[in-house]
Amino acid sequence: MSEPARPAKTPRKAPPGIRRRHVLIGAGAAAGGLALTRVLGLHHLGDLPTVARPGETPAPNGVDWISPLDKPEAQVSHLLRRATFGATPAEYAQAVKDGFKKTVDRLIETPIVEPPALAGADDASQEKPLRPQELIGWWLDWMLRSPTPFGERMTFFWHGHFTSDFRKVNLQTPYIYWQNQTWRRMALGNFRDMLNQVTIDPGMLRYLDLATSTGRAPNENYSRELMELFTMGVGNFTEDDVRGGAKALSGWREPVTQAMYDAQVKRAQELGRQIPRNLKVDDAKTGIFEQQRAYVGGVKFLGLTKQWDTTGVLDQILAQDAVAPFIVTKVLREFVTDQPSDEYVKRLADAFRKSRYDVKTLMRDVFTSPEFLAPASYRALVKSPTELMVHVARALETPALARAIGLAGQGMGQLLFDPPEVGGWPSNASWISSNNVLVRVNFAQATLTGMAKIPPFKDAHMTHLDGVVSPATAQLLNSSPDDATRWLILLASPEFQLK
Repeated sequence: MSEPARPAKTPRKAPPGIRRRHVLIGAGAAAGGLALTRVLGLHHLGDLPTVARPGETPAPNGVDWISPLDKPEAQVSHLLRRATFGATPAEYAQAVKDGFKKTVDRLIETPIVEPPALAGADDASQEKPLRPQELIGWWLDWMLRSPTPFGERMTFFWHGHFTSDFRKVNLQTPYIYWQNQTWRRMALGNFRDMLNQVTIDPGMLRYLDLATSTGRAPNENYSRELMELFTMGVGNFTEDDVRGGAKALSGWREPVTQAMYDAQVKRAQELGRQIPRNLKVDDAKTGIFEQQRAYVGGVKFLGLTKQWDTTGVLDQILAQDAVAPFIVTKVLREFVTDQPSDEYVKRLADAFRKSRYDVKTLMRDVFTSPEFLAPASYRALVKSPTELMVHVARALETPALARAIGLAGQGMGQLLFDPPEVGGWPSNASWISSNNVLVRVNFAQATLTGMAKIPPFKDAHMTHLDGVVSPATAQLLNSSPDDATRWLILLASPEFQLK
């Protein structure tokens, strides 16, 4: 290292602020190679130390570091950890040169670049289904290589908000692959347009059963989750609204590709059955509306009775006061703090509603809000497994790790395209336990052990940790015999688990 890692100064006054769970991890080296020797301590304290403001003293249980967000370099690094999957040294240097405001502008205003097509994905069928690891690796590779990483970060956010999984959607269709492309294209668009795309997305039609919903037999799954998980939250609609919404949204079916058609025809011929009369190839990559499948007649929905169509249902939802605060709260918990204040939520929700639900405007308001750079927001969130592993690969400048990340994701509890429930992934402190912490450390160790050439450590603790570490981490870094050990300590440190 060009300079020793210095522990955070001892603060002088007890801090208020957000408390969080984290783990203190240490690593060492064995003769002749890199090896994990021990876990120094797993803390299950519930009220773990907070980040202190400069000049403040520790609470009774101690403070590990002081927020450096009064410094321009730390502001930029904080932004890159939240708005992307961490930066390479070159990206960090460029962002520091540009400054915080210009970097925000660049991240938000640069059009999102789409990934190269996944070979064969558009033609997925019973004959040639998608392979999960190829699909996962395709997206992870683009997370690592994309020239617009904020676009991938937002795609990842919407992937966890508008959930579907490849198991129910079925890999014998291209639907889950198309869905990823759709979420990317709409990532910074208008939320109303998003809801329309989500509703008629073939993967969503199958995942929440809207494709089986007809006027005669309406399925309530999508109607319920549309309001409860996607737009308003519990307590802002009734069971009658769920039933009314299900009727109003009925009439959609899944599209059929040429490959899917050919596979079904071949299967019917092999079984000696007739080809279904209504089977035909569709040009669209969205749901197909068939009026004869829809509900005809007046329906009461969110206080208004009339003959509805899908657009009307979505507009009626967006007219509800609960929508803007619900979405803003979800965004703030993902990018700023797990406990946003009511005033913070209201201020951004009012602006979001005034912008007519423009997501780009919302994200700019988030990153330029005083709360984003407040000391209490520093290291207040825990990286998800995907965020952690992609940041490891970017820190080591090794994009070839996409496949390894995909394989390790399930062991850490986050397999892309396969969220555990319709509510999406857990968040923040939910990711930290004695078991998955060890899996994180083992991933860092295995990654470094498998590299033919490990990059020089240099100022990695400055680039990725702002040079702000606990006394325990500083001692380990300073006593390490080589760069490989220093990298392991940095990547396994509690500071690197946070963002």
